[in-house]
Amino acid sequence: MINGKPVLCISSGSNIDRKDEKGGVLPRAHELSADYAAAFAKAGFVNIISAESSPFELSELCDALCLSGGPDLQPVYYGEAPLEGMALREDPLRDEFELELAKRFLDKRKPIFSICRGFQLLNCVLGGTLYQDTGEQLGFIHRSLSLYHFIDAADDSVLEKLFGRRFRVNSIHHQAVRKLGDGLFTTAVSTEGIIEAYEHKSLPIIGTQFHPERMTGKGYENRSPDFAPLFGYFAELVKNNRK
Repeated sequence: MINGKPVLCISSGSNIDRKDEKGGVLPRAHELSADYAAAFAKAGFVNIISAESSPFELSELCDALCLSGGPDLQPVYYGEAPLEGMALREDPLRDEFELELAKRFLDKRKPIFSICRGFQLLNCVLGGTLYQDTGEQLGFIHRSLSLYHFIDAADDSVLEKLFGRRFRVNSIHHQAVRKLGDGLFTTAVSTEGIIEAYEHKSLPIIGTQFHPERMTGKGYENRSPDFAPLFGYFAELVKNNRK
């Protein structure tokens, strides 16, 4: 805690997809959408970006972890080879670091909020698996910056208590949770049955396949609930966990 505020580690992405003007590889840089920092700061957190270094020290220093969105997790981490003809967006260095980071916070039983890629990664850390492409394997397209769709929240789940039984969320993913990891249980599903949120039976973990940080603050478009209360809930979860 700093000045009474919980300290949050947010996992950072990289510039792996971008090239220089000649098509060459750029020096590796760490980056993060400002939406994450804004949403958590409004909820009362002091944010620290992980920058792919010191996972043990970060788990000691910080009160909680946010595993953020980004490219595909390598299928080897859930016991599969890439589907034939599938071109995955991967970031091996990020995978290696974030898997270790997540394990460190799990070992300390500190709160974790997982979002999109982070939702999938934490599921795999806990022994779950993924669909590599929902379009190819399920016939459902959930990847569009302009797409919102309905989800149904489970009774007595955090989402149901905050936003009701049925509401719309954004849809910016092509992979999805297939088999849930140990201790996780589903708290929301899409109309097609894709797992959109989970909680953990005994650990302070919440996760969403959708991006709540894009549905609050400056990014709020009035096409969904304002998800500020979810970040507020997580802040209270972190404070209670410290007690």
